[in-house]
Amino acid sequence: MTIKSQNITAVAHRVSADERALVNGHKGGVLWFTGLSGSGKTTLAFELEQRLFARGYQVYVLDGDNVRHGLNSDLGFSPEDRAENIRRIGEVAALFGEAGSIVISAFISPYRDDRKLARSAAHEGFHEVYLSADLAACEARDPKGLYKKAHAGEIADFTGVSAPYEEPENADLEIDTGTLGVEESIAILTDYIDTVFGVPKD
Repeated sequence: MTIKSQNITAVAHRVSADERALVNGHKGGVLWFTGLSGSGKTTLAFELEQRLFARGYQVYVLDGDNVRHGLNSDLGFSPEDRAENIRRIGEVAALFGEAGSIVISAFISPYRDDRKLARSAAHEGFHEVYLSADLAACEARDPKGLYKKAHAGEIADFTGVSAPYEEPENADLEIDTGTLGVEESIAILTDYIDTVFGVPKD
């Protein structure tokens, strides 16, 4: 990424990641949900947030629709705007992670290069979670009626119909949400979080 600002110097924080983890009871980082529209990203993200919060976790969801109402309200759905959308949210998610929170990012994020850029922002704190429900399953659900509109030509650049989706090649976790229900998927996610975000006991 090219930095246009001049005469800037990064300033180190005086609270370490380990100190934040000890206070919070867990490490910070990013769970990056990716998958087609209708694959369950938003449903699982908010369900997981609620359950982790009830356990005392510092956790927050960044959802595609919500972010496009504010931070990214100036962006459309062209490849260039999609890339900028993911670049911005990748940087924001990384900041949440550095602050010690677990941020659950629920975005289609259809391009591998954009997801790699988001990973580079959060480094080892980034965990790509592929919700791999296939197109047929997602079209059968169509909770917002978007596939119907896309096939009718009412929505341009719609992922899976008139725009591509590049499946992850080496996701950190894959859940087939086409065959697994919410409870089964949440159980897999919770086990994964306990493993990768837990603080070792002395």
